[in-house]
Amino acid sequence: MRVALICTDKPGHLDLRKANRDAHLAYIAETGVVEMAGPFLDAEGGMCGSLVVLDVADLAAAQAWAAGDPYAKAGLFDKVEIREWKKVVG
Repeated sequence: MRVALICTDKPGHLDLRKANRDAHLAYIAETGVVEMAGPFLDAEGGMCGSLVVLDVADLAAAQAWAAGDPYAKAGLFDKVEIREWKKVVG
């Protein structure tokens, strides 16, 4: 199943995001369940959140992946929404 993680960074935490970016990208590569991902951008073009689409067995697997993300472990996110998602185009 595909699951979308919609993550909103805590305000003023861009430095924390940058400090954990390499670990986050390594986690994506190591786990092999990320179909696509990228940051949300604010009005100035700065990273302020993430959209991550996972291909996992169930919602529990998505929740476990989200909890293990270095960004989450560092306390970057103000809010994380985990929703089943159906790919239609692309």
